[in-house]
Amino acid sequence: MNLCISARGLGATCLLALALPAFGVSCKTQGTMTEAERAPIVQAARQIALDVQAGRTADLKAATVPAVAASFNSIAQSAAALAPLMTGATITVDAVYKLDASDAKPGDEQEQFFCDAGDNSSHVTFSIQHLPPGQFAFALVHATGVAKPQQIALLLQSLNAGSPWQLAGFFPKPLSVAGHDGLWYWEQARRYAQKKQMWNAWFYYSTAAYLLQPAGFFSSTNFDKLADEQQAGRPTDLPGTTPLTVNADGTAYKVTSFRTDDALGGLDLVAHYNSTSSDPVAERTHTIAVMRGLLTLHPELREAFHGLWVFADAGPGGQAFSLEQPMTELPKT
Repeated sequence: MNLCISARGLGATCLLALALPAFGVSCKTQGTMTEAERAPIVQAARQIALDVQAGRTADLKAATVPAVAASFNSIAQSAAALAPLMTGATITVDAVYKLDASDAKPGDEQEQFFCDAGDNSSHVTFSIQHLPPGQFAFALVHATGVAKPQQIALLLQSLNAGSPWQLAGFFPKPLSVAGHDGLWYWEQARRYAQKKQMWNAWFYYSTAAYLLQPAGFFSSTNFDKLADEQQAGRPTDLPGTTPLTVNADGTAYKVTSFRTDDALGGLDLVAHYNSTSSDPVAERTHTIAVMRGLLTLHPELREAFHGLWVFADAGPGGQAFSLEQPMTELPKT
């Protein structure tokens, strides 16, 4: 079978998933590979990115391992959405790793590859579920020099000794959000944490993590450090199993989730709350009330975000509604 994973804004992508082994695996970084090992991986990754850029879906499918090509629609949709963003971009293979799972044994649900830099100062770890025995590689490709630079993480497989590297997993995401990269968001998160603006820090850490983790099965020394910093300052009133109650205009609104988004230009904080109303006029009033309530609870949000984007999630018989408002249009209470 195939495991499909969602990439924000670009649909689902698929990772080869068959029987699962869990030991006898090893990893080589690009610095420890020979040129004969590294060059075919780099060439395959670059060609896949060029096929995506040019919209050559048939060529992309032909370069995909059969088990994944059999369910290719999600990759095709992701590639089609990505192609216009890559028009005119410079394609660079930023990093490659060789993952040897040829001695793996069936039984566990996850393969872990530990890739050391050689000086014990840093590491990269791949924790991949449902991976069959064989030869794999991971490549990170950047498409830069365009308005919205992109990155594509690729899992590659060589089906037999000496056979070409083919696509086995496709994971695209942007290199920046609202014009800034992951390191910038990490630096800003630290500044907000120093000022005790923990809500701002939390969401900036989250945005940094989204940009700096190329795929969900990838981790590194620096990424672990980022995650630890974020968790150390987790706000106590974030919604989770229990919604955040926001009081405004005599009504208690239950906010169920938050995230960041730059779809409308600047970095917005996006909130979802439960609603049972089906009246758009009333919902507009309610969403603005939720915005005011959030800014009353956490006025520091004005400093970190372009605006608030609030979704009224439909209850039984209700109708979904959303509204985005810049901070400059939300009066201070």
